Parts: sequence; C-alpha cells; structure tokens
Amino acid sequence: MTSILGISAFYHDSAAALIVDGQIIGAAQEERFTRIKGDPSFPHHAIGWCLEQSGLDIGEIDHIVFYERPLVHFERLMMTYLLTAPQGLRSFLHTLPEWLTRKLWLEREISAELDVKRKIHFVDHHRSHAASAFYPSPFRQAAILTIDGVGEWSTATWGIGSESAVDLREELRFPNSLGLLYSAFTYYCGFKINSGEYKLMGLAPYGRPIYADRILKHVIHLMDDGTMLLNQKYFGYATGLTTTSAAFHELFDGPPRQPESQITQREMDLAASIQAVINEALLRMGRFIHKSTGLDQLVLAGGVALNCVATGKLSSDGPFKNIWTQPAAGDAGGALGAALSFWHRELRQPRSVSSPDGMQGAFLGPDIPPESSRDDAILRALGAVWDVFDDEALQRRIAADISDGKVVAVARGRMEFGPRSLGSRSILGDARSESMQSRMNLKVKFRESFRPFAPMVLAEDADAFFDCRQESPYMLLVYPVAERLRKTVEQKDKFGIDLLKLTRSNIPAVTHVDYSARLQTVDAQRNPFMHGVISNFKHQTGCSVIVNTSFNVRGEPIVNTAEDAYRCFMATEIDNLVVGNRYLERTRQPHPPMDEAARAKWLQRFELD
Repeated sequence: MTSILGISAFYHDSAAALIVDGQIIGAAQEERFTRIKGDPSFPHHAIGWCLEQSGLDIGEIDHIVFYERPLVHFERLMMTYLLTAPQGLRSFLHTLPEWLTRKLWLEREISAELDVKRKIHFVDHHRSHAASAFYPSPFRQAAILTIDGVGEWSTATWGIGSESAVDLREELRFPNSLGLLYSAFTYYCGFKINSGEYKLMGLAPYGRPIYADRILKHVIHLMDDGTMLLNQKYFGYATGLTTTSAAFHELFDGPPRQPESQITQREMDLAASIQAVINEALLRMGRFIHKSTGLDQLVLAGGVALNCVATGKLSSDGPFKNIWTQPAAGDAGGALGAALSFWHRELRQPRSVSSPDGMQGAFLGPDIPPESSRDDAILRALGAVWDVFDDEALQRRIAADISDGKVVAVARGRMEFGPRSLGSRSILGDARSESMQSRMNLKVKFRESFRPFAPMVLAEDADAFFDCRQESPYMLLVYPVAERLRKTVEQKDKFGIDLLKLTRSNIPAVTHVDYSARLQTVDAQRNPFMHGVISNFKHQTGCSVIVNTSFNVRGEPIVNTAEDAYRCFMATEIDNLVVGNRYLERTRQPHPPMDEAARAKWLQRFELD
C-alpha cells in the first residue's frame, strides 16, 4: 500500500488531499474547518481529517508532496525585482522577510508543521493543475489547458495527457497573465481579488462591452493562438503593492470603485468588457490547442478555468466535443494534483479511467451521515428539534416544501471539494418562483442583489431546459436557457440592476439577465440523493429544475459540520434544514430567529468578500 499526501498552502485556499494506491481517499480545504474564507494557513485541520479518514498516522504516510516549487517561485520574484529596479523596492522590502524566514525553507517548514522529519517532494504549480485536470478525467487521452494568475513562472500551459503521462508542451510566462488581467479588473471594480472574480463575472451581463476595444488596443495584445502581451504601464502587480496603476485609472475614466460603495453603470460595462476579452482569449487558445493536438477532448484547471462563462463559450463555440474541468480548479485542487502527479510521474504507476470520472462527484470531504449520535448531541445542545425520515420520505418532503415556496438547506453526506456546492452542502429553492432570486440574495445569503443563482437539473432532462452541448455535473459551464422557455421582455429605458425586475423565462430564479444559466446536471450515479429530490419535484410539479446555491452567507466558507449548518440556519431566513436524515422546521425551533442586531453581530465574524 502506497499513501501520498498532497498539500497546497501559504498563498490562498490551502487544502490537503490523500491518495492511497492511486485512489482518492479524501480532499478538503482548510477554510471549511477554520471558518476563514480562502484560509491560506498551513492546512492542519484538512490534513488531520484526511489522516483520520484513512486510519493512518502521519508517520505512516509514504510520500508528502507540495503543489509548487518555492525556489523557482523565489527566482521569479528576484528576477522581476532586479529587472524593474528601483520601481519594485517597496514590494521587495515587503515580500523579502517572509521568503527569507519561511517560504524559502518550505521543506523544513512543512516538516515542522507536521512535527515529523521527512523529505518533502515538490511539483511544479502548473503541473499540479494539469495532473488534477487530466488524471481524474474520463478521458484516456485529452488536450490539457491550465490558466491562472501565476505559478512559479507560468501563467498558462498546454499539453497532452495520454494514459498515465502528462506532457506539457508550451507555457505563457509572467508577467503576461490572463488571470492577473481579470484580477486587475476585479480590484478596479471594487471587489476582492481571489474571491470577487465570481462577482465580476455575474455583473457582466448587466453591462455593455464598450471598453473591450480600449482593452485590446491599449492593455493587452492578443495573439491568434490566445497568448498575449500585457502593457505593464497599466499594472502594479509586478513592481508594487497595488494591482493597477494610475495610467489604468486614467484609461478607464477614474479611480477604482471603493468596496461596498454603490455599483454604477461603469462597473457593469467594465465587467462586460473584460468578460468579452476573456471569452475571446479562451476561444483562441482552444482553437490553437485543438489544431495542434488534433484531440477532441479538453481538460481544464487553474483559477481562470472557474470562469464558467468563458468555458461555456469554449464548449458552445469552440472546436472540442467534450470539456472536463477539475471541480477544484484553483489552488486547492493543486494539493490533489501534486499527489496524483507524484503517483503517476515519479512512481510510474499506471492509470485507470473511471466512469463517469474519478472525482466521485467531488464529494471528497468530511461526512454528515444519515444518523450520528455525535451530531444528535451537538444539535440537542444547540436546542434543535427535528423529525427523522428515511431517504425516500426525506426526498419527497424536500421536494414538497420547495414546490410550496420554501427555502430548504441540505447538509448531508460528504462535503464537496472545490468552490461549488453540489447538493451536499446546498440551499435549495423553486426555480419557477419570480421572487426566489431576490429573496435568497437579500434574506438568506445577505449578498448583492445582482448575483445570479444556479440551476440543478436532471441530467436526462437538461436539453429540454437549456441549450447545452454536454453534461455539466460540477456547475462549471454556462449555457443559454432553451428558447421555448424564454419570455419576451421590454427592456426600453431599463439598464443595470433594473434588468433584474424583468421575468425572462419559466424558470426566472435561475435565468440571468442575458438568458444564461450556470448549469449543474444531476445524474443518479454521482448524486443519487439529489437526483431523487429533483425527480420527486418533477413528479409533483412537472419541472426538472430547482435552485441550488452554496450553504453559507456572504463571506462565510461553505458549512462543514452539523453545528455549522444549524448556526447558519438560525441566523438566516431559511425555512427548513436537513442534517443527515433529520428534518428541522424553523417554526418548531424553540429559539426565535435572530433579530437584526444579533444577525449583524454574527455576520461580523466573516470578512466581506
């Protein structure tokens, strides 16, 4: 038996993953345990859980692998500072102490954190991404594309995966980066880098791409193959402590939007413009890679692969027959990729292809079982009251309450690995409701009203509701709502957030203002419980689509435990809660819902994203 522990840490979204004889035993993000969103700290809790899941002690782990090479990362930083001196002096002085005292000595640091003296192996950042994308994919052979802000030097790579080999052939190097370009606009529009990119993507359909030509003329020179040159005049990330420069602000008509201030039409138009540029860049990359490899399957990883609008365009308008994206495409997934890369590349172990894929539905984290005396005790201590149902009765009850307009939160089974809730830690609602989108945003999630919600649809019925080219089990592709479901709306004199008030389809709660939806197809193999819920909902209503959003509030990591779930339930206006096979009705709980003052205090626990 060979065990490999993969680790990502110290930058953002730390995680751990454990594989034994090539099989994924568990994978989880540190934020789910510490309740600090995007927690970059060493993943003690995630590692501890992985070891507990496997029954192994850290001393029994055969290999420990980190998801990037610190010396190469340091080389890039030093070369950048030397080539741009004296501009980068402040950034250099800010960064150097941590590198000299900790990050340069990661082998020693990781051994100390684990309290065990061991050799630590290191894998290139983008090789970790590539391995996370290819090895769990359902393809024996596929083209590979990884895109993010930056690893050591690489900001994007492409290559070929074949059986157990990953061959990365070309790279795009820092400072030219599609991810950093998008992050610059995220910052400029007043959102937080490494978490606000989703907001920028959701804001884009409210705007017009009137700045796209300006971006392409001044900021980025985009080649036919999707590679690019970024004009560093407009950026500060290579030499300073800010992402954008004064020249950037002048080019786009003013200073950055202050976080939490009112969103204006300018931000909407900027979001639409940079999204159009990202879409075009990904299409050009895809066409070039398809022509270079001759392969019809593509796998994706890296933070930019989570831009499901762009990947949806690549699926709909690009040359590939099938696209598969690693559900934990960001840095967290690098922990899994590092372990898998070491297993196949260094230990030369063969690969077996799993159907429908090797990610087990992304349900790789801690479990909330149907019954648990420990969870019973925790919930009783919190004053909770509940009924217990078997699976079939529970599925019928959830479906009935959703069809009756209630919002139902579900915390059962193994937690998802990656940024998406896929039915194990989810908040559910009726997609047919015209008020559900605003109610969930303002009364449940306490977040900006413009943010869209995703549909869950039975995989076998997906093409009846959406113009989708392939399955989307991990909510990572955006497709249009089917023409037959759309309603003609009069948009004259309406723009921006006012567009929210228009009902665009028969499933308005999941139809964005451009008639798109971030689709999750649900099949009985990956997710039998949620497939049963939606099947019951279909039987009761004739509709195979419900709303699915992550079980958390703004700024909070997705809930992990039964305690997390109950506390979030009582702090929001969720109607009913499922914990394992327990069903909790809000009206039966002995404690009243939080008042506004108590809720505001509770929400202060979580830093705004």
